[in-house]
Amino acid sequence: MSSSRIESDIRFVRPAELELTILMPCLNEAETIGACITKAQAFLARKGVMGEVVVSDNGSTDGSPEIARRHGARLVSAPVRGYGAALIGGIEAARGRYVVMGDADDSYDFSTLDQYLERLRGGADLVMGNRFKGGIAPGAMPFIHRYLGNPALSFLGRLFFKIPVGDFHCGLRAFNVEAIRSLRLRATGMEFASEMVVRGALNGLRIVEVPTRLEPDGRSRAPHLRTWSDGWRHLKFLLMHSPRWLFFIPGFSLIAIGLSLAAALFIGPVRIFADVILDIDSFISACFLIIVGVQLVSFGALARSYAAIAGYLSRNTGSMTVLRHLSTDRLALGGALLVAAGAAIFGGALYTWALRGFGRLPDPLIPRVVLTGMTVIVIGFQVLATGFLLGLFEIPRISEDRRSSAPSADENP
Repeated sequence: MSSSRIESDIRFVRPAELELTILMPCLNEAETIGACITKAQAFLARKGVMGEVVVSDNGSTDGSPEIARRHGARLVSAPVRGYGAALIGGIEAARGRYVVMGDADDSYDFSTLDQYLERLRGGADLVMGNRFKGGIAPGAMPFIHRYLGNPALSFLGRLFFKIPVGDFHCGLRAFNVEAIRSLRLRATGMEFASEMVVRGALNGLRIVEVPTRLEPDGRSRAPHLRTWSDGWRHLKFLLMHSPRWLFFIPGFSLIAIGLSLAAALFIGPVRIFADVILDIDSFISACFLIIVGVQLVSFGALARSYAAIAGYLSRNTGSMTVLRHLSTDRLALGGALLVAAGAAIFGGALYTWALRGFGRLPDPLIPRVVLTGMTVIVIGFQVLATGFLLGLFEIPRISEDRRSSAPSADENP
């Protein structure tokens, strides 16, 4: 038999020819990893898909890696602990054009991935499973996760980022591997699930959903997911990627409430009910609301600018258009003018008060003017400091622009 005949009989598949990688993160899943691999292999065989099953082991000590090898999976070691770290390692090692990722606890059926593959072939970049549409078997999801945690976090994700996804945290999802690699995902913990969706949406990936059935997992030990700490990590991630909802909206709301209350109380006390009167103490509270609101807006401007410079939020948004006009020079000038105006207001009112010996005043306007002047001074310093911090954030970008525009050594002057 010729060598060419032998080669033609061997089904040799180069990594670039693989269409699908079925990826399973694994940490002590000896009870279920074998069944998951068998189902995944059955799917590949039934569909005639050129693919592989990859197990990204995160430091198992129960024999899971040996079981994975015996069942024909390719084993990848992910030494950095964490759900996200295991998936990042597996995604980098994947040889398929597409990747389906799912938990190795037998809660998802890897033999029924038809809709995922069809959507990927149809041009989707990220295919999310939706367990609320596909069905959640009794005992498959804790009550607090099913009716509070997942719905609340998914709602916030849709609200913050306008992503049409009803289940942000489904563990079974599929994606075009190059599209996801381009995002350079970094989260090593459970919040990796949110990072993939949020970063994908912010970078314009095409995201679709398919119904997915969730069954009780097949393991006897407790799950790795920690309800409150992992829930907080997901929430923190969503907030940190949305300066609008973390800083701008609360800040402008406080400013609006504070200004309305201060305007109503500037002339004198206001009676709300027969026995409820808002007076100077309420005016002081209004001033504090304004100051806190301005501080939150300042933090929002700093956070939004940093996010654009770091590259994880777009520069082409309405807020960035405004921020580009708020240079250090303009903010410094504006802050200085506010400080001067506040000092003039404060000084004039204080002088009038001093002439009366700082005693009780028949005119309730003077202490309100004093507080107004102090508030304007504080806001002026806030604006001044924000301007200089924004300028500091711009230094690396300006230096990079200068380096990129400088002629190389072999260019003629």
